[in-house]
Amino acid sequence: MGDGRRYGVKIAYSPEEAALETAGGIARALPLLGSEPFLVMNGDVWCDWDPARANDVAATLHAGTLHAWLLLTDNPPHHPGGDFSLEANGLLAEPRTGDTLTFTGIGIYRPQFFEGVDARQPARLAPLLHQAIRQGRIGGEHYNGRWVDVGTPQRLAELDTLLSS
Repeated sequence: MGDGRRYGVKIAYSPEEAALETAGGIARALPLLGSEPFLVMNGDVWCDWDPARANDVAATLHAGTLHAWLLLTDNPPHHPGGDFSLEANGLLAEPRTGDTLTFTGIGIYRPQFFEGVDARQPARLAPLLHQAIRQGRIGGEHYNGRWVDVGTPQRLAELDTLLSS
């Protein structure tokens, strides 16, 4: 994909000598991302959500008190317990029985969300999310479109079949 120019985007790379997990990798890449909210999309998901919507969400984050926004979807068969609950006001909550949704791996974050994360050490995203949820600093949206966690060869083959038809 090179520098992305061919696709009308700018791509910068943040190499990791050892895997830093999601939060650690993002913390390492912060110098490349600037001071505005930014979009993160996991590389092992496919979704028909329009990334152009990220601009509006980022503007809302920049102007408000939220530090992050997550796109959530119905729980897939391989993850029936979900990850989070979504309040009527759009804030995320810790999971409640029978009222959970799955994090799609698509989120928009303010750089400040990663303050205190050592960019040289592995750090998981989930603990940061749970802490910010308890502080009322994460919003979200329930997405009803198509989303696939392409985490296994079988699910990748199913997605390939779906997209080919």
